[in-house]
Amino acid sequence: MYDQNDTIYALASGLGVAGVAVIRISGAECLTILKKLTTIKKPEPNRAYYATLSLDGTILDKALVLYFHTPHSFTGEDILELQVHGGRGVVQAVCNALSSFKHCRPAERGEFSRRAVINGKMDLTEAEGLLDLIHAETEQQRRQAFAQMDGNLSKLYESWREKLVHHLAYAEAFIDFPEEDIPHEKEQEINSDIQALIDQIQAHLNDERRGERLREGFQIAILGAPNVGKSSLINALTHKEVAIVSQIAGTTRDIVEAHLDVDGFPVILADTAGLRESAEQIEAEGIRRAVKKAEQADLILFVQDATLPKVQKLPKVLLEKRVITIWNKKDLVKRKKTQQGHYISAKTGAGVTALWDEIKQILHDFASNGAVITRERYRVALNECVASLQSAMKAGALELKTEDLRMATRALGRITGRIEVDELLDVIFRDFCIGK
Repeated sequence: MYDQNDTIYALASGLGVAGVAVIRISGAECLTILKKLTTIKKPEPNRAYYATLSLDGTILDKALVLYFHTPHSFTGEDILELQVHGGRGVVQAVCNALSSFKHCRPAERGEFSRRAVINGKMDLTEAEGLLDLIHAETEQQRRQAFAQMDGNLSKLYESWREKLVHHLAYAEAFIDFPEEDIPHEKEQEINSDIQALIDQIQAHLNDERRGERLREGFQIAILGAPNVGKSSLINALTHKEVAIVSQIAGTTRDIVEAHLDVDGFPVILADTAGLRESAEQIEAEGIRRAVKKAEQADLILFVQDATLPKVQKLPKVLLEKRVITIWNKKDLVKRKKTQQGHYISAKTGAGVTALWDEIKQILHDFASNGAVITRERYRVALNECVASLQSAMKAGALELKTEDLRMATRALGRITGRIEVDELLDVIFRDFCIGK
């Protein structure tokens, strides 16, 4: 049962045998625990101590001990960090000792970060940036996560919210004092600022989902008829045998994926079933999945056989997608072809580097140094905010305009956690690891 008054502890470093393990403790009992486990009676904040940990005459370990005094800590509470030897037995012995203290218990997932949010050390966007930083696997993911943890989204959304709060205060004042007519120039200023804010938020929303793509991985689908060399292409692009290569048409039935780090961008490369009319049930299902995968992809590599005179057409549902056309089997073509696209040989590797260069350019075009939306819940709240602001612009009565402004302000507040959002906290912090 979650109780913020409890003192909590958890292993903040990774599980398993290591040279050092870090056990983090947060809460009001930190000083009591420190005095009971060590001979340190008056610790100075932000100073490291080398101490023997013992309880009831039993030595647990020799450790490096750090004490952080409220509110100058990660959680905003008193914090202890015990850097002990990383053996499982040592860690378990220390944790058992901590559990023996009254009101001290193991932390729940994300409880340290949750307390940091509740105590005003960070807001929800910064906490989610921290979560992304923990899970970042590539350089671009790290950069985006660090920028969010550092407050770039928080500052943007809070600047918008502060503008709305300012105008909301004026509007409510004129409602409370109806004998005072709202000045015409003030009404114009409010309407002008609302429209400017609508334009800014809509521009922010119109971002091709750059932030989400970077968090979740840039999806690239390899599409084409049977035997054009799709499986050979994914093997050539990844430099390993990801897919089975065969002259038998229809060998690839299901989607085969490879996860890559391309110039710091997470890329999910998918080989799909060959596109053709098929009465065979399993192959037909593979083709259906191939088209669906391509619909969800950020980029389609549409592979053609350069040795054949017939050109395959892309399915109509994919005509609006970003597509790179690839003419494979260049090594078997005797005369120069003039169709638009990349001429390659997946077999010899000819032309693959140039293809990668174009893919990398597309990836870098998606990179952004500014604040980008990284989660669907931000997008939903921002759309709600825009809808309320648009309603405010149309409202005739000041009371209706004020209510719309209040709803818009609350929508922004839900993103950063500036309103009561206990249920939202439960959803967000259950995705964190123990000890963070």
